[in-house]
Amino acid sequence: MLDRTSARVGDGSMTDGDAAATGKSHGDDESRSERVNRELIELINELRVALVGVQVLFAFLLAVPFAQGFADVTNLQKALYFLVLCSTAIASALLVAPSAYHRINFRSKDKEQMLRTSNGLMIGGLVFVAVSIIGAVVLVADFIYGSTATTIACTVLGIALFAGLWFILPVVRRDPERTPD
Repeated sequence: MLDRTSARVGDGSMTDGDAAATGKSHGDDESRSERVNRELIELINELRVALVGVQVLFAFLLAVPFAQGFADVTNLQKALYFLVLCSTAIASALLVAPSAYHRINFRSKDKEQMLRTSNGLMIGGLVFVAVSIIGAVVLVADFIYGSTATTIACTVLGIALFAGLWFILPVVRRDPERTPD
């Protein structure tokens, strides 16, 4: 049976299960230093998820031009492919940047600024991951169907899906009562 802390929904916290498991809450009794450390660990865990996906996509994209059918693509498809490749490279750079930032500024006693900067880099990286995934789907749809209507439909649906789930939903579900420090 779930206890009440892990069963709460919609309070804006991604770590309620952790609080229930450890018996600690992340409320008022958490020091500023503890909060920054916890948020840094959460960011690192989230980066691990995003990086694997973008690295797999990037590796796949690097192999595509050497595939047998690539010579048959249209100029639009080549341009879209290159846009997706560049977008994936930018996403990779943005998502790996927090690690480089941390290594270079290790023990500089500026963890909170590092966390804020890394958060911005990750959000930027997620924007480019979304662009890359949408672009890859649109590229495949255009290659398979060659239909402008299908290409436009895939683009619109992809933008709606990623913008809605990755950016609009979190902002809409943000609790106005809980303001960040």
